[in-house]
Amino acid sequence: MKSGKLQTAVVGATGYAGLELTRILLRHPRLVPPLLLERSALNEAPRDLAEVFPVLSGNGGYPLQALSWPALKRQGVELLFLATPPEVSRSLVPEAMAQGLRVIDLSAAWRLQRREHRAVYQFEDEDSVSAAELRERAVYGLPELHSQRIRQASLVANPGCYATSVILALAPLVDAGLIDEQRGIISDSKSGVSGAGKEPTSGTHFVSVADNLSAYAVFQHRHVGEILEQLHLEASVLTFTPHLLPIPRGILSTVYVYLNRPVQPVEVEETLRSFYEARRWVRIFPTPSLPQIRFSLNTNYCDIGFCLADDGRRLVLVSCLDNLLKGAAGQAAENLNLMYGWSAEEGLA
Repeated sequence: MKSGKLQTAVVGATGYAGLELTRILLRHPRLVPPLLLERSALNEAPRDLAEVFPVLSGNGGYPLQALSWPALKRQGVELLFLATPPEVSRSLVPEAMAQGLRVIDLSAAWRLQRREHRAVYQFEDEDSVSAAELRERAVYGLPELHSQRIRQASLVANPGCYATSVILALAPLVDAGLIDEQRGIISDSKSGVSGAGKEPTSGTHFVSVADNLSAYAVFQHRHVGEILEQLHLEASVLTFTPHLLPIPRGILSTVYVYLNRPVQPVEVEETLRSFYEARRWVRIFPTPSLPQIRFSLNTNYCDIGFCLADDGRRLVLVSCLDNLLKGAAGQAAENLNLMYGWSAEEGLA
């Protein structure tokens, strides 16, 4: 570490999550400014991140340099962040690990353990020995569930944004054995357009999104496998439907469950609060107050509220977060703090 501070590097700073991550790392008191890397040819002239995001203009230089493993070693990099598509991360992580780097991967490349869940990504190295070994080493980077393992991890697979919102809403109730899984779980989730990434498509074009609300990837969304694996649910239990909101960022998940016995609202609230006791970045709303996207926007909070029917069996949970922060870059910073024994607030508060 330089002057007692950690040197990190980011591949993919030119994406939306990469920009947010870079901003966090720049203000993190335990770090020197991160190296910003591109997978470009070494003879290409470096660019500056302010050319991609003019909002950074006037704050000094943010040079983008070509990715070079020898150069990272010379510059003392210890931790590498990957804000890249999953197929890119599949190729880079083995090389980074061979260089002795710790890695926090914001993509879905190493999140999933079960083959049937990974099939949606069609990874070319699916059956390779190195992929199997790295999959075993990867820790799913949801701090509220796996903080002890994250502390010791050399490879952290940062969770998906939708998955984070749904898992955090349901985990306390699953842990308490309160959900009647035979009656199924429904998650109606809505995300801002930045969740689709920076590359434009016909479905994320302004003309398609503005003044509109649309469902997509029904029964086929890539985050479903994460929810099932982390909550130990069978596929038949969960119905997950994502929707595209005409807003830049934010997620709201409305989750419908039946409980296996009648309860009072105070028991539900206590179940949620006790599970997240001392967890800095989850806020529980007292019923009947419910979170809204605007409350967690531009923060690292996941806000959770609920309403319980008069019969004490039908429960509606509402979970909100910023998909670029708690759903991506902010959670990556949480994992960084855990890996180095720092406070959960470092760089985020």
